[in-house]
Amino acid sequence: MPQRKENLQNHLLDEFMNQLRVERGLSANTIVAYNHDLITFFDFLNRRGVAPLQITQDDLVSFVAEKRPQLSARSLARCLVSIRTFYRFCVTEGKIESNPARLLGIPKLYQHLPNILNRDEVEALLSQPDPQTDLGRRDKAMLELLYATGLRVTELIGLKMNNINLEAGFIRTIGKGSKERIIPIGTKALDALKEHLQDSRPSFLQKGKLSYLFLNRRGKPLTRQGFWKILKQYALKAGITRKVTPHTLRHSFATHLLEGGADLRSIQIMLGHADISTTQIYTHVARERLKEIHEKYHPRP
Repeated sequence: MPQRKENLQNHLLDEFMNQLRVERGLSANTIVAYNHDLITFFDFLNRRGVAPLQITQDDLVSFVAEKRPQLSARSLARCLVSIRTFYRFCVTEGKIESNPARLLGIPKLYQHLPNILNRDEVEALLSQPDPQTDLGRRDKAMLELLYATGLRVTELIGLKMNNINLEAGFIRTIGKGSKERIIPIGTKALDALKEHLQDSRPSFLQKGKLSYLFLNRRGKPLTRQGFWKILKQYALKAGITRKVTPHTLRHSFATHLLEGGADLRSIQIMLGHADISTTQIYTHVARERLKEIHEKYHPRP
């Protein structure tokens, strides 16, 4: 009997994971997180002797009570979303009549405002690479491109030659969930990119003709850690003492666009957010910036 129950759980999980992967197109990391959360929940049900398709509100309340001291608010919220989504899938597939987790409350999380650079700091950072060296031209192109497009670091280092359209001034990238998006580059980033392609990239190519846009000294594609180290060095040279990550430039890109009058929907498309509610955090950043300006310049702050 326990073996039969375990087989049913595995079968349900496999079906659900396949739906997430094929129909919803979620990323591998997201699917792993869903899988982990549901295995945790099923283990809890097994200890109570309850089958996944026969749970009650009491089971859910007991699960939350047990896990609340063990998990951070963010991890618990993600776990509950996984459970609610799983049972919604079970209803859709006709395995159960109603979603037992439909009333499951998701705890509200404190929304951390993203760390951004102001425009002077961005200018200082982008002026650090030495344009007289191959490494400097490569690094200048990477930093300019990151700030001009809001790419994630994995998207930046994954760019290949056929992802760039220099004539039209666009790049094409594949983001989370294997979703493609096309982003304008901007004049300064485009100029830096052309210099890198013409004057420095050939020096990084070894015997093989790798198609990656940015290569390291050994002619291999850059890694996330490699780029992070480069960014950290330039941030220190620019006199920026607080932590600067590749995502800092992505946040700065979005915030500065919003401050300049861009609409949220356009920013959402360029960032590759699936839900505009994710993009809305930048409106909070813009408001905080307005408060700083008011306090600094108003005669009666």
